[in-house]
Amino acid sequence: MSKNNDAKEPFQVGYARVSTLDQNHDLQLDALREAGCERTFTESISGAKTNRPELQKALEYLRPGDTIVVWKLDRLGRNLKDLITIVGDLEDRGIGFKCITQSAIDTTTPMGKLVFHIFAALAEFEREVLRERVQAGLKAARARGRMGGRPAAMTPKKLALARQMNKDGASYKDIAETIGVHRTTVALHLKK
Repeated sequence: MSKNNDAKEPFQVGYARVSTLDQNHDLQLDALREAGCERTFTESISGAKTNRPELQKALEYLRPGDTIVVWKLDRLGRNLKDLITIVGDLEDRGIGFKCITQSAIDTTTPMGKLVFHIFAALAEFEREVLRERVQAGLKAARARGRMGGRPAAMTPKKLALARQMNKDGASYKDIAETIGVHRTTVALHLKK
C-alpha cells in the first residue's frame, strides 16, 4: 500500500530488526501486521550500528499524526540515549511510538510517555548489569589462565609450516589451503 504524503489520516508504520543475517523477521512481522501496521520496514543489522538505512527510511516516511510501531523496545535502539533521542525527535515531529511487547509504551498517551522513559531506563540498566557480569567473568577466567574469545587461527605449528612452505616457493593460496586458514591470515603472518 502506498502512502500519499499529504494524507491526514494517521498511519501506523512498523519497523522490524534482527541483529544477524541468520535470524528472521517472521515473529516481528506477524506481530506488526496484527497491530495494524500498514507499512513495515525491515533490516538485518546490529542495533549498535548508528547507520541503519531501513530505520532512516521509516523515520523519513512518517508524517505528523503517524505512529511507528516496534515489536520490542530494543529493536528501535540499543541504549537509553539512542531511544530517548529517536522518540524525542518523533515527538517533536508529532509522531507517536508504540511497542508491542511492552504495550504500556504508547507515546500517544501521557501515561505511555512516562512508561516509555521508565522502561528505557530499566532496559539500559539490565544491559549494563549483563555487560558488567560478562566483564567480571572474563576477568576471573583470565586470572585462572584462560583467555576469552575465539582461538587464534594461526597456531605456532601452522606458522612454522607456512614459513617453510613460503621458503619453498608455495603461494599464499596454496599455503592457506594446506594449513586450513584464509589466504589473508597467511599473508598477514608471513609479512610480519
